[in-house]
Amino acid sequence: MTLFWEKGYHATSLKDLETALQMKPGSIYAAFLSKENLFGLVLERYFERNRAEFVSMMESEESPLLALAKFLRRFGRSEQSNPKGQACMLVKTLLNATQDDAAITKKVTTYLDLMESEMAAVFARAVKAGELPQNADVQRLARRYQSDLTALRIEAHRGLKPHELEASANEVADNLLAQRLQ
Repeated sequence: MTLFWEKGYHATSLKDLETALQMKPGSIYAAFLSKENLFGLVLERYFERNRAEFVSMMESEESPLLALAKFLRRFGRSEQSNPKGQACMLVKTLLNATQDDAAITKKVTTYLDLMESEMAAVFARAVKAGELPQNADVQRLARRYQSDLTALRIEAHRGLKPHELEASANEVADNLLAQRLQ
């Protein structure tokens, strides 16, 4: 996963995969069928891991909006310990995809849509809990939240200083909480 995340799908060579997996080309193809299939499995693992982390954090807080804010704040702090400061693998893949990568693009878009749905469910819980108005557009709020998180990840990838990234994450979290009715 790290190899594909750092280099991207196209820049990762078979030689790179041989080294990372400690396997010969024939064994790689026997196990994974193709580089594209291996990459698809890696994307799925990345998505499932991140989705599980998000869902777990959302379930750990009584207040849905506080959980969303906590997730943003934790992201701002956690990237300080990640010297690579990488952008989201899904977004990075989407941006680097070519016209020949239709299957990869479709998979990434599906995963991003599923994450947006998870986020929308949390915003719906916030409406039900009385934290947001009954007429709140939870899909729009989820899309905005996902966009804000993506922007933070891009800034981390660009090498934003840790204290600046943390300040940006806190500002986004504060803006989110400013919508709170209670």
